[in-house]
Amino acid sequence: MANLFDQLEKKGITLPEDVIVLLSSCKSYKVFNSVQELAEAAVGKNKCSYEVKYDIPNKGEYTEAIIHKVSNGISANYTDAYMRRRDPDTMLIADDLPSDKEKFSDRFGYEFDVLRKETIAWLKQQDLAVFFYFAGRDAIGSGGIAIAPSNAGFFAMGLAMLQSIIPVEDLPADFSIDAAIYVAPTFRHTHFDGKQVVVHKRTENLHEIFSYNLYPGPSAKKGLYGALLSKGEREGWVTAHCSTVQVVSPYDNITTFMHEGASGGGKSEMLQNIVREENGQVMIGENTLTGEKRLINIPLFCSFNPVTDDMALCHPTLQKNNGKITVLDAENAWFIRVDGVLNYGDEPYLEKLTIKPKQPLLFLNIDTKPDCTALIWDHIEDSPGKRCPNPRVIVPRDIMPNVVNKPVTVDIRSFGIRTPPCTKDNPTYGIVGLFHILPPALAWLWRLVSPRGHANPSIVDGGGMGSEGVGSYWPFATGKMITHANLLLDQIINSPRMRYTLAPNQYIGAWKVGFKPQLLMREYLTRRGNAKLRSNQYQPARCPLLGYELNYLTIEGAKIPSRFLQVHKQVEVENEGYDAGAEILYEFFKQELQKYLVPELSLTGRKIIEACLAGASVEDYLNIIPMDLSINS
Repeated sequence: MANLFDQLEKKGITLPEDVIVLLSSCKSYKVFNSVQELAEAAVGKNKCSYEVKYDIPNKGEYTEAIIHKVSNGISANYTDAYMRRRDPDTMLIADDLPSDKEKFSDRFGYEFDVLRKETIAWLKQQDLAVFFYFAGRDAIGSGGIAIAPSNAGFFAMGLAMLQSIIPVEDLPADFSIDAAIYVAPTFRHTHFDGKQVVVHKRTENLHEIFSYNLYPGPSAKKGLYGALLSKGEREGWVTAHCSTVQVVSPYDNITTFMHEGASGGGKSEMLQNIVREENGQVMIGENTLTGEKRLINIPLFCSFNPVTDDMALCHPTLQKNNGKITVLDAENAWFIRVDGVLNYGDEPYLEKLTIKPKQPLLFLNIDTKPDCTALIWDHIEDSPGKRCPNPRVIVPRDIMPNVVNKPVTVDIRSFGIRTPPCTKDNPTYGIVGLFHILPPALAWLWRLVSPRGHANPSIVDGGGMGSEGVGSYWPFATGKMITHANLLLDQIINSPRMRYTLAPNQYIGAWKVGFKPQLLMREYLTRRGNAKLRSNQYQPARCPLLGYELNYLTIEGAKIPSRFLQVHKQVEVENEGYDAGAEILYEFFKQELQKYLVPELSLTGRKIIEACLAGASVEDYLNIIPMDLSINS
């Protein structure tokens, strides 16, 4: 113990007082300095299988997860199907700093300091794993310390991969500990009726995160995302919830896309290849009523260089004042959902990467045996015959082929929405065409309402429209909603050369399309480069909330049928089904936008929202924040 404290003292690094007390009086602790060390600790020395279990007072022994050492890393499977997805209601606030989030005391009827003392007392009785990390990149972000039970090595491994573990000897002088994560999984059973709970306690100098569960999503990943958002809220910048990809056309045009959206909105998928059918064609979609399949021929695909998978720093020091946004990855590894990989060959790029990786990976919700190879299409079942919808693999970004390690300037900022099937007999909001072009003001509105969408695979959800909240990152933010709304609008206003698009996934009207819309958009817009759309190629959508719809679209000589561009042209939908779906969409926008009409809202923001509530046309939005329709001007 003294050795660690001496090392830190020599570097001028100050631990939080409670961390000093905890490490000075706990049963034991071990400082980890690498992901490899944590991978070995996840199953124990000379073991290939391990059960993460705890004695729960008045309930007996409970196994949280079963861990296997596999040839390509570590595989973790939770015994409770509920723990395999993120619960959207995990976050609670335990301080008096500005926040719109639910307070711990309001939900449970007592002050968190009572439970905090119990938590520290419980940790003192454990053998602990300790390590230092940095959330962010290139000195933009928050340094921190993680403290977890040593038998939860797989959880610590995931955190260390996602947010860059730092060996003690490599800690820079005066390393600032801005965040601390404490992990106490037994409290899920003793205090929270089995539910996922993550408590944030902020002070001016320290952001504490108390994780009362072992699923990395709401704590190791999104908990630290919350710490970055809190820092940005204080300093006036945003960590966007997006993937970013630099795409190169067969003609050497380069276009950079920043794809945002709620969980399941296609962020990771934006970094994936288009999979061909056995005959080499590309299937746009399959009609859910008739079984008809529509395929096209594309001789060459664009190549691409991935930049970010889920979180992008939009820090002021990165911006080039060129009318566009410049971003940098906020993560050290990517938490990739593989629910769409059902069989060998569905995603060759990712399959090859994960079967024989250069470093150990962490697999979650993948069906494995000890000493086997974890295969990303072998999803564990939540119940007999029902696959878990949220299988995951954590992949270090530095082993991703062609990954970009420097800031990139974005050309097109797209937004993804999971859409259900729509017909005139069963109308829904599944009326979004292959892709739409949005005026900047309308693009901002989509980021305020951020529909969670149809059949979300990533979270515990009852279905239906639902909202992920401002920026689609609101479930992870600890502060004031209106502050983030204003920050996002300022970002859009200050980036006049950005272009905005909207792309559905899963369904276009009656057609099952998966993630093809955003991938075909990626192919088409990259090929266009700086070219403007012809004036007869687009028109205001029948539903103004969708901006401009396309009249025609051709990729390498392959024409996209108009029924995929304008959903009301589908015989299964027609104007009747489309207009009913548009009304559903309008009602959702009206419901969600009301909460932003507060005194702190910027004048421009108020003008945009009031225009929407009054049934604004596409031209009305353009009059508030102008743009032209060049794609990469």
